[in-house]
Amino acid sequence: MPARAKPRYQNNQADTPIASALFLLDRHGVITGWTGAAEAASGHQPRELRGLGFERLFSTGTPAGGVEAVLRIARRNGRFSGTGWFTPKDGSRAQMNLTVEPLRSTERGTEGFAATLGELAGRQQGEPALGDGEQKFRLLVQGVTDYAIYMIDPQGYITNWNLGGERIKGYTAEEIVGQHFSKFYTAEDREAGIPTRTLAVAAKEGRYEGEGWRVRKDGSRFWASAVIDRILDAEGKLIGFAKVTRDMTEKRRAEEALDQARAALAQAQKMETVGQLTGGVAHDFNNLLTVITNSLDLLEVRVQSDAQTRRIIDSAQRAAERGARLTGQLLAFSRRQPLRPEICNINGLIEGFEAVLRRACPEPIEFEMIFAPRLLAANIDSAQFETALLNLVINARDAMPNGGTLRISTSLKTIAAAEAKRMSDIAPGNYVAISVADTGEGMPPDVLSRAFEPFFTTKEVGKGSGLGLSQVYGFVTQSGGHVAIDSKPGAGTTVTLYLPAVSAAAAGLQSRRPDAQKAPAMGRILVVEDDPEVLDVTVEMLRALGWEVLTAPDGPSALSVLRRDADIDVLFSDIVMPRGMNGVELAREARRLRPRLHVLLASGYPASVLGSDHGGEFLFLNKPYRAAELANKLRTLQTQSQ
Repeated sequence: MPARAKPRYQNNQADTPIASALFLLDRHGVITGWTGAAEAASGHQPRELRGLGFERLFSTGTPAGGVEAVLRIARRNGRFSGTGWFTPKDGSRAQMNLTVEPLRSTERGTEGFAATLGELAGRQQGEPALGDGEQKFRLLVQGVTDYAIYMIDPQGYITNWNLGGERIKGYTAEEIVGQHFSKFYTAEDREAGIPTRTLAVAAKEGRYEGEGWRVRKDGSRFWASAVIDRILDAEGKLIGFAKVTRDMTEKRRAEEALDQARAALAQAQKMETVGQLTGGVAHDFNNLLTVITNSLDLLEVRVQSDAQTRRIIDSAQRAAERGARLTGQLLAFSRRQPLRPEICNINGLIEGFEAVLRRACPEPIEFEMIFAPRLLAANIDSAQFETALLNLVINARDAMPNGGTLRISTSLKTIAAAEAKRMSDIAPGNYVAISVADTGEGMPPDVLSRAFEPFFTTKEVGKGSGLGLSQVYGFVTQSGGHVAIDSKPGAGTTVTLYLPAVSAAAAGLQSRRPDAQKAPAMGRILVVEDDPEVLDVTVEMLRALGWEVLTAPDGPSALSVLRRDADIDVLFSDIVMPRGMNGVELAREARRLRPRLHVLLASGYPASVLGSDHGGEFLFLNKPYRAAELANKLRTLQTQSQ
């Protein structure tokens, strides 16, 4: 809006105190207008205030001229600032600060004054002011520059300006007086008509209070708290407004940071609860898969000559294997998937997996890989990392049905304490950052907030299980890292994995794998399992492997067998069992009875969540297991005894 001609009221850029009570006076000190706060402070009705001499409300406490002398000083010096006694209608007295500024007209000299009463210093009943206290109060009020205080005419044009306004908004009085006050509002607020509505509310109700983004002279934004009071003349006609603005940006940012922290905590709690649920479901499902897969193995041995039956068994076995993979993804999300970490060169690992990643992308998609020039190493489960990376690539591919660009990049990122606190689930330090970015459809906020939840998917039925990002989330968090998604509708998606970095020197280390050992001689094994179906299929499997099998449904029963039968080579027990004794407790008591007894423990839960009690004390087997896996574990037991 173009600048308007300089109005007839100008001030001297005085550092005005807080405008809690503003009175307009004529040349003789008679009240001609006031703000709502001034009316409330005086206790007088509007009809009583109109035409009232200001000396009836305020006294300097000295006999030398009173208010008349104050006006004379303000006219001569351009400003008066001092303290005195304010006496409202009820007769009480309040020590307050007074600032008086002349309202000038270039043609006709001083037409009136603006008298602003500062903050209350304490109510008295006729006691004289203390000199030292009065001086301290005066200096305090004069030093306040936290508020922009100015007046605007009924059409919204600025008529005067204070130093607080210059500090907060960046304009001097010469630059801003005569401009429309909507200049401080954002373009979108102006288009929405907000400045006009605020004046309408103040004119009708007497006051407007609100908060919002405002614009400084340099174009930067700040969060403002604003109060607009209407000013009426002696006849009750609107003659302008008094506006007080305070910069609340820091408070706003603190509130936003608190809201973000609360949202992060709520999300973490939700993910933890869902993780516990999925972990429990996966455990029970693994028991069922153990029965299914091993029963199919046993059937396959007995129908060698029936090709059609073998094909049916193969189909069922593939379905069971798919169920086992889904269960593994559930366990990954709940951070209960057993990991086999080793120090890996991340760039080398991705390069070795590049062919698989490229095959996952159809021709219209442009595939790019940008690696950090330095060696990046992390202690991770390489198979789980490859699965997570493939899941991200498939999601990115599906988000670009008409083609686009998919970019995988790596870098080393140092996360400071403040950023780690915002992420909420990692510690400060160095991290290998692996980003998978696409130029696809992007995600709206409601989808983004649920992206990691298991079984949540926006794909058509049959096009996805909703477990891809769940596996990514579980693998990364279980590895001590963090996963972040940046996505907007129409602007693509970037998923970044932060994995704790290890030194480059350690990157050359490789996990050592034991050489294959000879098959052990078979012996007698005690199987302890509370699920009858799992027990039956395990017994059949062990007998097929050549073992003589004894069974027990729980810990106390197993100890009874061990006490009466000394010729037992291996104890094979589930960990989670009824009757108060779990598999770890049974194993320890069995070792106390038989120090040379071999022990193998199994569970649908991974070892990492069953407590650290057993540590590396006993060999562990995950459910569901196949006959070959069980045979390998038993072979390992024999190797350890040699």
